[in-house]
Amino acid sequence: MNCALITGGSKGIGRAIAIQLAKDHNLHILINYSSDTNAAQETLDKICSGGGSGELLQFKVQDKPSVDKAIAGWIESNPEKSIKVLVNNAGITRDGLFMWMPESNWDDVIAISLKGMYNVTQNVIRQMIKNKSGRIINISSISGLRGVPGQTNYSTAKAGIIGATKALAQEVAKMNITVNAVAPGFINTAMLKSIDIEKYMKVIPAGRVGEPEEVAHLVSFLASEKSSYITGEVINVNGGMYS
Repeated sequence: MNCALITGGSKGIGRAIAIQLAKDHNLHILINYSSDTNAAQETLDKICSGGGSGELLQFKVQDKPSVDKAIAGWIESNPEKSIKVLVNNAGITRDGLFMWMPESNWDDVIAISLKGMYNVTQNVIRQMIKNKSGRIINISSISGLRGVPGQTNYSTAKAGIIGATKALAQEVAKMNITVNAVAPGFINTAMLKSIDIEKYMKVIPAGRVGEPEEVAHLVSFLASEKSSYITGEVINVNGGMYS
């Protein structure tokens, strides 16, 4: 059975991606979450009510021993299943001007968004290489392309995701593994509540924020065989708001 692992899959964009992949590709969905079991279960319930299947996989992406134990344990316990699609979506914001930014706010954002991508991908990619097949989709951000004042830590993490995507794509392309990044703009999730979106609305040509499902549809395409000759790319989902 082919599976998809979505980190930070319990809410927002991660939830929309989990539901869409189950619907479009009949993948068994591994919903990673850190602490909110109720939200993760709600995502799983939505998948199952739509005729899909999945399970919860709890670990903190920034904690390498925890990631190694969880993923290795799952692979060992499920020899009939393989992770065909990995979506590195987990991330947080800790906004503030750089000059006053606590070290912990820098470290936490880098650890979850960027180190988390390393921790999870290094585990999953070994199985993909063995199977000579896989799709890795990294969720970056417009912040990683153009930089956003007050988000130096987040912009750094998401820019790092883009560099990692381009390099890793070249390493594994011959093994039928694609690695791409999606860079959402302003998307209607809980993360948006910390931003005064009205001051940005005038620079979004589409005149509105995006919906998580609009990101999920692109991820679904990149997870499909239709995208087999696309790798190392960064695709924007931002209503025309380019850097």
